[in-house]
Amino acid sequence: MAKKGHHRAPGFPPGGRAGAGIPSPQQLARQVAGMRAKIDEQRAALAEATFTGTAGGGMVTAVVRGTGELESVHLDPSVLDPPDPEMVGDLVVAAVNVALRQAQEAATSSMGLDLGGLDPGALGLGDLGELLR
Repeated sequence: MAKKGHHRAPGFPPGGRAGAGIPSPQQLARQVAGMRAKIDEQRAALAEATFTGTAGGGMVTAVVRGTGELESVHLDPSVLDPPDPEMVGDLVVAAVNVALRQAQEAATSSMGLDLGGLDPGALGLGDLGELLR
């Protein structure tokens, strides 16, 4: 007569203990603290970074910090002569927006937050977004 093997219930790991391999609340708290420290480091590095946007074929250059603050705007003297002063304003806005977009993309990629428009709250992850701000 053949010996019957032990049968594991679905969802139980080898060894038969439920919960084996699942981190404890203390381990999760340490992981979250580590994530926060890493995010703080990345924020500090991003705050020191600058991003440059240009418009009008380089006639207007804007520099923004990773914090989103406008640091400088440079206008080629030839852009100050046009009979259409609104064009200068439009070029400045375009250059600043390019630089801000670069800063935002750097922030997203450096923190690994490119969720493809997915809302962490919709996944039942609570206020994960607040942790990352």
